[in-house]
Amino acid sequence: MDATPDDLTFAARRVFHRVPGRHHHPHGTWQRRAQIVIERPGVATRSACPFTPIPARTSRSKGGLNVCGLSLAGEQSFLLVGDSKLVSYPNLAAMVAARVGFIAPASKSYVGADVLGACDLEAATPVDYVAERDANKAPEDRGTYRVLGDTMVLTGKKKTDPALELRRVFVWSSARAGAAEKARAKKLERARDDLERLGRGLGGRYYRTDKQVNDRIAVIASKRRVTTYLHTALGTDPMTSKPTLAWHFDQAAIDAEAATDGWYALLTNLPVDIDASGVFRHYKGQEAPERRYHNFKGPLAVAPMFLKNNRRIEALISIICLALLIFALVERAVRLALLPTVKLAGLWAGRPAKPTGRLIFAALSHLRLVPATDAGPAHIPRPTPLQTRLLELLRVDPRQPR
Repeated sequence: MDATPDDLTFAARRVFHRVPGRHHHPHGTWQRRAQIVIERPGVATRSACPFTPIPARTSRSKGGLNVCGLSLAGEQSFLLVGDSKLVSYPNLAAMVAARVGFIAPASKSYVGADVLGACDLEAATPVDYVAERDANKAPEDRGTYRVLGDTMVLTGKKKTDPALELRRVFVWSSARAGAAEKARAKKLERARDDLERLGRGLGGRYYRTDKQVNDRIAVIASKRRVTTYLHTALGTDPMTSKPTLAWHFDQAAIDAEAATDGWYALLTNLPVDIDASGVFRHYKGQEAPERRYHNFKGPLAVAPMFLKNNRRIEALISIICLALLIFALVERAVRLALLPTVKLAGLWAGRPAKPTGRLIFAALSHLRLVPATDAGPAHIPRPTPLQTRLLELLRVDPRQPR
């Protein structure tokens, strides 16, 4: 789950596991959670905030989400941005009670396909947003977005559970719509080929009985995901006694599914002064902490560890988050120094590439530092042209490294 305040991006993830031995705890595996604060430019730091440990095999969606604030200077307003697993009555009720803002996409169990299909694309408001993957494309080739807003009421299982009135923002993405249309055309074509092949084999070695034919139809419908709009009728040829098959795709069902192409719904408790476009932009901001968690589990190679107490867990997390802070600061410094250029020549396999922490540290990994002596100060001997360029962007003088 990720969180985005006005000037910070907060993320809470389970990063370390404390697994007692078989004879130490009757409930088995327990987990510890840590929180990370990530600023908008991509700089990460740590904030100590205890989470109540929960059984590792317990789904977060089945129980209430434990919400806690961060010990930061000044008053902070946090916005949790999560995936569809965040949406459950206990989770949302806990966040509403704690006055924590949230945005999360609703699965079709909360917002059905019939509701999505009823959305009016012409009535939706265009959003001035360009995805990073489309930044270098021509305007006509870029993905477009539209939003609609309304409200919905979410109720709990118990009669005493208060009803939650939430804002619901419908988002239409041209990229999603195009991908869904292509995927549906492809699966219909493949199902059509399979059914025609089945028709040619009726009465042969493998399809002599109605059961064999029905079993094959079930496999095709499941494999090609056309169960909802495939209609079949079996018969018997009076002349040859061989099974016959008539089939067709329900065009009305296909049209109903096509009406939902590109649409998804976001649930939020943000105030109404943030319009639907603003909610959508906040939701799209979740990629910032995701990049840092990629670094956390990738280049920094954070993995589950056995630690005896919470103090050691906090100490190790502090050290790793300090490394993540340096990792992010170096990446940010190089990118800012490169502006308006986006890529650095020779950074990846001798070719231009967008600077990342991993590529920068890989390029600098073979640097040598000669310690200072009575004869002269510390210095970096003979850096390569790429290393020299990186040191220049980082404002490091090879003759007088700080």
